[in-house]
Amino acid sequence: MTTTDTLTDVFEEHRPVLMGVAYRMLGRVADAEDVVQDAWLRWSGGDRGEVREPRGYLVRVTTRLAIDRLRQIRTRGESYVGPWLPEPYVTDFGATEPDTAERAELADSVSLAVLVVLESLSPLERAVFVLREAFGYPHAEIAAMLDRGEAAVRQLAGRARRHVDERRPRYAVDPAQRRDLTERFLAAAAEGDLEGLMSLLAPDVRLVSDGGGKATAALRVIDTPAKVGRFLVGVARKEGAGLSFHPLEVNGGFAVLLLAGDRPDSVVQLDVADGLVRAVHVIRNPDKLRSLRPL
Repeated sequence: MTTTDTLTDVFEEHRPVLMGVAYRMLGRVADAEDVVQDAWLRWSGGDRGEVREPRGYLVRVTTRLAIDRLRQIRTRGESYVGPWLPEPYVTDFGATEPDTAERAELADSVSLAVLVVLESLSPLERAVFVLREAFGYPHAEIAAMLDRGEAAVRQLAGRARRHVDERRPRYAVDPAQRRDLTERFLAAAAEGDLEGLMSLLAPDVRLVSDGGGKATAALRVIDTPAKVGRFLVGVARKEGAGLSFHPLEVNGGFAVLLLAGDRPDSVVQLDVADGLVRAVHVIRNPDKLRSLRPL
């Protein structure tokens, strides 16, 4: 007989994978956690007599629940104030991903830039892309999980891959360079050094700030070094006093959490290449920062 403790142990063994699937599907930590909790209820209360491979079963259940949740969110048609960015997801692959190439690929699949692109896919396309590209499932297994024909899944995978490739950034992000540039970038902004800040920005730099209508943020994407630099220096002068900076790994890369006292104020993450900042992501929506704490 399978005991409750055994059921719990098996589920907890696979929880990180399930959370990874659900978050990539939804881009929202709270929704992903709800989906994983629903998967636990089905696992603990359902008939597991024919379950031979728990991981595959749990991934299938989680994926289907995430598809349903994503469809519900889109059916509600809720409008979002200003640019949308995913909720920051604290990642620390550590020793679980020792291979550099595999770690880089896994980090890329959960990056803010890629998740923004995934938001434009259909729920089924997104599920196929996540299972194929982030977790390496063969087309045949994905077809079985989604109750679709393998040929249809291959078409979905190809369409999703082309869509993502056309819109994702085409530069690699070097972790050490990202950290160094982030520290110099924030120091220049805090000091009001507009010239020094602009020297760090690529000619095609873009700043995306997500306040969700609940925190001060730009209502449109800002581009060009001059506009981005002036915006950041202005924000630092108005709101920078009393903020403390704390390093954090989110969405597979170095970021900084800004605290106003003990309250999370914002998360800043840069995309960098060739020694310059290509993109600035600023997440200020308080609903997306509640769970974050400094290291």
